[in-house]
Amino acid sequence: MATSTTTPRSSSTFDAPVITHVGTLADRVTAVLLEKIKGGEFPTGTRLPTEQVISERFGVSRTVVREAISRLKSDGLVEVRQGSGTVVREANRTTAFRLDIDPKSSVDAVLRVTELRRGVEAEAAALAAQRRTRTQLAEIRRALAAIDAAAKQNRDGVDEDLAFHMAISRATGNPLYPSLLEFISQFILAAIRVTRTNEARRDDFSTQVRNEHRALFDAISAQDPDAARQAAITHIDNAGARIQEADSSFWEDVGRAAARPLINEEKKAAKRGSGGSGGSGGSRS
Repeated sequence: MATSTTTPRSSSTFDAPVITHVGTLADRVTAVLLEKIKGGEFPTGTRLPTEQVISERFGVSRTVVREAISRLKSDGLVEVRQGSGTVVREANRTTAFRLDIDPKSSVDAVLRVTELRRGVEAEAAALAAQRRTRTQLAEIRRALAAIDAAAKQNRDGVDEDLAFHMAISRATGNPLYPSLLEFISQFILAAIRVTRTNEARRDDFSTQVRNEHRALFDAISAQDPDAARQAAITHIDNAGARIQEADSSFWEDVGRAAARPLINEEKKAAKRGSGGSGGSGGSRS
């Protein structure tokens, strides 16, 4: 897909109205940015303000901003260009790809995203073990250390966890892997938030996760693709198993809140497109 070589115009300043209508924070930020794109305030070829600027203007976290930008990318409205940031795309250039999660419950929603991650990230880990450079390995090591630092600071580590897996995807040497993970990051972030929220409740879970991440890093460091693939599979399978062990009180409280973006996305997709292919029809894992 060809892209323009000219430097996009920047929209570093913009009015951010108070976001008071219903929905999650990501819903609200997405709605405002969408309105500005469709209304011409951010015309085709314009570079959106940075995550930091949007975060400050709306008074929300950068995680919320990333989820909003990811939704705009999923709808084919913006794209990330190397060295240029997030740029508004020409209208109707592509048909948007959507994930039809069709969840029967919060558990189903998380498990389906986890299964998707299993296939993608296992092969990404194997390729990273084969192809990673010293610089890329150092990036993965820093991402791993950032997860530990977040845990020591009693933060959820969601962004750091995703950054670790994104660093591995970049080490594949195949730009389609990080592009795909970035494209579906709104779903992955929600799934990671659920799993990490659940795992933080038990010391044994937290220790397991840390050991799984370390095993994945060690296999990539040793340039052992088979071990890296298996480490990724073990990590993601165990994440699913830990979710299934969560009791009803978890899903009635923090688990349901963390999974809400997945459920909300499915509801919005159902409203948007009656021309879709329908749900997967799969049974609960």
